[in-house]
Amino acid sequence: MPGLVVFGRRWAIGSDDFVLPGAFELFVRLVWWLGILALYAVHKGRFSCPGGALLHSYLLVLILLLAAVICALAALVYISMQGTISNPGPRKSLPKLLYTRLFLYLPEFIWAVVGAVWVSDSSVQCEKTVINVIIGTVIASWVIIIFTIIGVLIVFDPLGGKKTFYLTDGVNRNLESSQSGQLLYNVKSTATRVWEKRIRLLCCCIVQDDDHRVAFTSIAELFRTYFSDTDLVPSDIAAGLTLLHQEQDKMESCPKEPEEVLCHSPSSLVADDLDVELENAAHYMLFAAAAYGWPYYIYTNPFTALCKLTGDCCGNRPTESDITGSDRHNIHFGSILKITGLQYRDFIHISFHNKIYEIPFFVALDHRKEAIVVAVRGTLSFEDILTDLSADCEDLTLEDVLENGFVHKGITQAANYIYRKLINDGILNQAFTIAPEYKLVIVGHSLGGGTASILAIMLRNSFPTLRCYAFSPPGGLLSKSLADYTKHFIVSVILGKDLVARLSMPNMEDLKRRIVRIVANCNRPKYQILLRGCWYEVFGGDPDNFPTELDGRNQDALTQPLLAEESLMVHRSPSYNALEDESHSNSPPQYPHLYLPGKIIHIVEESSSRRLCSSDIKYTARWSSETVFSSILISPKMITDHMPDVVLKALTSLSQEHGSCISCQTRECNTSVVQP
Repeated sequence: MPGLVVFGRRWAIGSDDFVLPGAFELFVRLVWWLGILALYAVHKGRFSCPGGALLHSYLLVLILLLAAVICALAALVYISMQGTISNPGPRKSLPKLLYTRLFLYLPEFIWAVVGAVWVSDSSVQCEKTVINVIIGTVIASWVIIIFTIIGVLIVFDPLGGKKTFYLTDGVNRNLESSQSGQLLYNVKSTATRVWEKRIRLLCCCIVQDDDHRVAFTSIAELFRTYFSDTDLVPSDIAAGLTLLHQEQDKMESCPKEPEEVLCHSPSSLVADDLDVELENAAHYMLFAAAAYGWPYYIYTNPFTALCKLTGDCCGNRPTESDITGSDRHNIHFGSILKITGLQYRDFIHISFHNKIYEIPFFVALDHRKEAIVVAVRGTLSFEDILTDLSADCEDLTLEDVLENGFVHKGITQAANYIYRKLINDGILNQAFTIAPEYKLVIVGHSLGGGTASILAIMLRNSFPTLRCYAFSPPGGLLSKSLADYTKHFIVSVILGKDLVARLSMPNMEDLKRRIVRIVANCNRPKYQILLRGCWYEVFGGDPDNFPTELDGRNQDALTQPLLAEESLMVHRSPSYNALEDESHSNSPPQYPHLYLPGKIIHIVEESSSRRLCSSDIKYTARWSSETVFSSILISPKMITDHMPDVVLKALTSLSQEHGSCISCQTRECNTSVVQP
């Protein structure tokens, strides 16, 4: 639904967004009106107390005012219920009703002030019950007024005035004139500044330098590019995600073709390789999780963590030369010791230093696997988020290996920082001096997984036996050539419907296109979609079969956008155009396709409830292709499947299951040998 236009500007709310909040306010107003009406009826003819005449007038006007507000709200809710998201025609009279409702706030505000003055007047000697009711009325009036002001601030669009000008002018859509081109440039510049101010406000608590300012501008441009080409309000996006989730669940419930099932049946050699890698991944995931320090340890041990840390770790404080960055009370290092089970002497270097493009890591000796482990921390601070969102591409040229490989800019800079520390500061030389026969293993989760992958690419020539385990790395990380190159030494582990592993600009553009298409062509009102979606997410059941204009259209027709879909598009972003016109254009898109690193192990739930509260989950793992992660899946678990404790639980479960299977097979073999 295009944003509602009132007072000559666009707002971040649709004309069909007044059903649920309006119905709630209508219910409150109706109960309030009935209560005041009952009070007036009971005390009618008994307003002889001091101040009673003013009370009589106050209640009478309040009853009439509430009746007018109730009528306006009822009409507003009824009109807002009409039509569909992409068909606002039946709601064209809503702005006039909204003006009427807003106009009624003026006498309501005045009467709230009058009520407050009357209540505070010491000369009033009426019944205590009446005074308490008037106090409640005054408080309710002020609460509603305050919440209305807050709501107006929330739906205020700083670009509303400029957007309205070119949204309502059909000529400007073609951008043929210099005037319209200049207007669009001004809108883009203003939008970038607005996003930059928002980002600065969110990051107001961190020290900002030149790197931060460059990152703010880059990220603001990214958000502006992504959000500026559609005319959707937040509730439209929520409705679209709800519809996509139910459509996705309907497709997953369909029986698979026999060929589709058989294609995942690996050979025994591949299966053995998978079992070995799963056992290694379960082991090294402990190091990746430990890199998060005390937040992860306390999160996974909420009742005992603080006691264990304060009781055991204070005596193992490392010297200043062993540690970089702040670790007040030794809690970070103590948590790492607890999670990994290593001793203090096993750590070569620990860095808790954290800035934009500079993330914490540690280097330790793993005697069990005879490895020198470099563990990189994932996202845990605003600086890390800025590193994640610096999603521009830059070249990574490897001497004698590849040319013109594209990588994620922010994560590459973080990998460069760790590379300089490891090589220039002699950290790896020190580690291999202590354990020259050990192999090098680099691990990380999320942002740490992406950084570990690019760091492994940088170190590959110097350490040919290097291995890297990237847990839930970002999807938009490496170009195709680099991703293929890393299959020899990197293993990525992805759990379920992890959102981060599918995050890339092309995937986000694809998600936006899917939302626009399904929202524009659904024939149900938005409030029905949202109510049914909430019920489905909380209580489950069968996906709703919402009728759409797409029903009955052949596949060729589906490649062309419908009129309703076009009405929600302001102009196409470069990435959006690249998705549809990739075969017709030789110019590279602004955000090229980037992929997950290395060979990919995809862990899925074998048979469990779709609900978050499901228990006794069983997992299965298989080798997968990067094309499996070329689309964002909508699910309640798209966030939880990314959490490090959930990934560790899944890997531990698979590793234990594999170990028990080996034990069972060994016992069976021994039994068969003993039998005559």
